[in-house]
Amino acid sequence: MLTNMTNMRKEIDEIPEATARLLDGSAAELAAAGRALREKDPAFLITIARGSSDHAATFIKYAVELTAGRPVASLGPSLASIYGAKLKLDGGAAIAISQSGKSPDIVAMAEAATKAGAVTVALTNTLPSPIASASAYAVNINAGPELAVAATKSFVNSIVAGLALLSEWVGDEALKVAIRALPGHFEKAVKLDWSELANELGDAESLYMLGRGPALAIASEAALKFKETSNMHAEAYSAAEVLHGPVALVEKRFPVVTFAARDAAEASAVEIADSLSAKGALVFATSDKVRDTRRLPFVATGHPLTDALTLILPFYGFVEAWSRAKGFNPDAPVALKKVTETL
Repeated sequence: MLTNMTNMRKEIDEIPEATARLLDGSAAELAAAGRALREKDPAFLITIARGSSDHAATFIKYAVELTAGRPVASLGPSLASIYGAKLKLDGGAAIAISQSGKSPDIVAMAEAATKAGAVTVALTNTLPSPIASASAYAVNINAGPELAVAATKSFVNSIVAGLALLSEWVGDEALKVAIRALPGHFEKAVKLDWSELANELGDAESLYMLGRGPALAIASEAALKFKETSNMHAEAYSAAEVLHGPVALVEKRFPVVTFAARDAAEASAVEIADSLSAKGALVFATSDKVRDTRRLPFVATGHPLTDALTLILPFYGFVEAWSRAKGFNPDAPVALKKVTETL
C-alpha cells in the first residue's frame, strides 16, 4: 500500500482551485466561442472524444439538449481517421474534448468537422496542440498538470468549460450564477466521506453504477474509474435501462450505486434504486428521498446541472482510497498510460 499521498488524491483535492482557474483564465475564450455558436445558431451539435473525455461529452450532450434544445450526437472518431467519411455538418457545431490535445483520431475528426463547415470548439488542457489547430476555437480548460493516469480534475474542468460555453451561447444567467458558485460547492464535496460504501463492498467483484440524464455521464465515469484504478468490473446503465435485461444479474447483496441529482429524474432514479433494494441488492444512492436504499452524502447546489456534476467528487475520493486499500497504485494502473493515441 502507498504510504504517501498519491498524485490522484492531490489532483482530486485541487479540483476547486482548478475550476476557479478555468473560470478566471479562460473567460475570454469561452465568451468568443459562445458568441460564435450564438451567431451560427446550429441546428445540431456533435461531440468528439474518447474515455473520460467522452463521458464529459455525454454530460455536455444532456446539458445542451435540456438547455439549448438542440440534438447532440457523439461521432466515432474513426469515421474520419479510418473510414474517411464525408459528413454534412455545415448546419451544425462540434465540441472536441482532449486532455492531451493530440490523439490522432480525435484530431482527424475535429479537422474533418471544421472542413465540413461546422463551428468547432476544442476543450483541451494543452495549448498549443493539434486539436486546437484543427478547431475554429480552442478553450484552455486550465486544469494544470495532471500526473495520475486516471483523469479527475481534467474531467471535471472539461464539463465546467462545456457548461460555461453553453451559458454563453444561450445567455442563461441562472446557469452562469450556478457555474460561478462551483468552486465553493466543490470545496465541500471533495471532503465528503463515502467510507460506508467501501465498508459494505467487501470482496465484491462486480457492481452497477446507475444514473439518468447528466448523472448517467457521472455513472459512466465512475464505472471507468473502478476499472482503471482497481481492476474491478463495473458497468454503467441508465437507471431505466437497467430494468431492460441487466437487472437479471442483480442478486442478494449485488452492489449498485445510484447517482441521483436534484433534477426531474431524481424521483424515478430513487424508485428504481428502492426496487433493487427490495430484491436484496446492496444499493446506495445520493438522495434523501430513498426509503430502503442507503444514502450517500452529497452537496446540493441549487441547479440541476451543477448538482449532477458535484456528485463525482466524493466518488473520486472514495475510489482512490479503495484502490490503495486493495493494494493497487491509482497513479499508475496496470497496462494504461496517460496519453492514449488511437487512430
